[in-house]
Amino acid sequence: MIEEKVIPIALLGFGTVGYGTYQVLKRQEPEMVKKTGARLEIRKILVRDVKKAAAKVEDPSLITDSWEEILEDPKIQIVAELMGGLEPAGTYIRQALLAGKHVVTANKDLLAQNHGKLLDLAGEKGCDLLFEAAVAGAIPVITPLKQSLAANRLDEIMGIVNGTTNFILTRMNQEGMEFSEALSLAADLGYAEADPTADIEGLDAGRKVAILASIAYHSRVALEDVHIEGITKITAKDMQYAREMGCVIKLIGMSRCDGGQIEAYVAPMLIPSSHPLASVNDAYNAVFVHGDAVGDAMFFGKGAGQLPTASAVAGDLFEIARNILHGCCGRISCTCYKHLPVRPMKEVKSRYFLRFLVEDRAGVLAELSAVFARYQVSVEQVMQKKKQGHWAELVIITEEVREGDMEQALLAIQEKDCTREISSVIRAYGEPEN
Repeated sequence: MIEEKVIPIALLGFGTVGYGTYQVLKRQEPEMVKKTGARLEIRKILVRDVKKAAAKVEDPSLITDSWEEILEDPKIQIVAELMGGLEPAGTYIRQALLAGKHVVTANKDLLAQNHGKLLDLAGEKGCDLLFEAAVAGAIPVITPLKQSLAANRLDEIMGIVNGTTNFILTRMNQEGMEFSEALSLAADLGYAEADPTADIEGLDAGRKVAILASIAYHSRVALEDVHIEGITKITAKDMQYAREMGCVIKLIGMSRCDGGQIEAYVAPMLIPSSHPLASVNDAYNAVFVHGDAVGDAMFFGKGAGQLPTASAVAGDLFEIARNILHGCCGRISCTCYKHLPVRPMKEVKSRYFLRFLVEDRAGVLAELSAVFARYQVSVEQVMQKKKQGHWAELVIITEEVREGDMEQALLAIQEKDCTREISSVIRAYGEPEN
């Protein structure tokens, strides 16, 4: 009889994702050996409240509040960090790697700031550091970028990578809700946190863009390199006018690489209804990739949630188990072998959707056109929508223009006597130049 191979592991954190991972691994026990060649045995689970966690497991002896008990156990080969936050999670991951333990993490906050250093450390120690769950939950995108699409030169990776904001914008688009009403609904249904700032201001998506861009373009992009805008200024009227133009508004995490420079930002954007991302609704996520060999590819699915995220964590655990059995750990470490600059946001070119309230009189359009011409802003389309007393609402779609030039043009227009307000400034998607 062949002896069953066992790989002891530890879970750090037993909240939503930690408990979900525990459940997924328990479900997989009947088939785990056939899938990986070994049985992953949970040896310890690190928690703050031992009594509370012990009531949720079959074997209470698994529960501990001592990190040292896990770190100093030579039998534990893999640590799954599912606590979140920068500390103590960052310290635990570094100490685990230094001790020769492999690590799986779902910690996008930490990776967006320190993924380069952590991957370097993992490479030095010959350890695996996998983090599929850190971006887009259950959707496999990190592994395909590093492996399946490795033979491509990628020039664009963009996506809807925050379910809360996508749910809000979907309700605004489909039901005509204003932002505050849609946010309240998202909170009632459990899609929005008690403090939704990281979601609605784009910070969560920005962290994921930093991680994706680093992998896609083989050059480290940190969170501070990503320009971030949220969705709090989007209105039902913006949604209505976008629909009339055959578009939808989505919060897009965008990155491009051309001319030896990387662009990385998060912003609301008009997307043509024909684009694959336009039909990604509610709390679903999707990542859209363009490469020189593959062409267009899109990864779609649930971007968050207990079991979807746990699915990605468990998948990484299975991958490391296979690597351990076959003696090939650390075979894919840091892939950032380039040192490409991130293009300043003022140099990034975009098309724009602009909405103004201006005086309803002859000559106003000519005045605005003169300002645009002064700052090299080409206008693609002008529409007069509604009158409000002596004021007229104008919607203007521009051709592609440098952000710095657009900012200067808008400052000049705001100062003109004919302008009551600049109501909306939203980017509009344009295909990358190849």
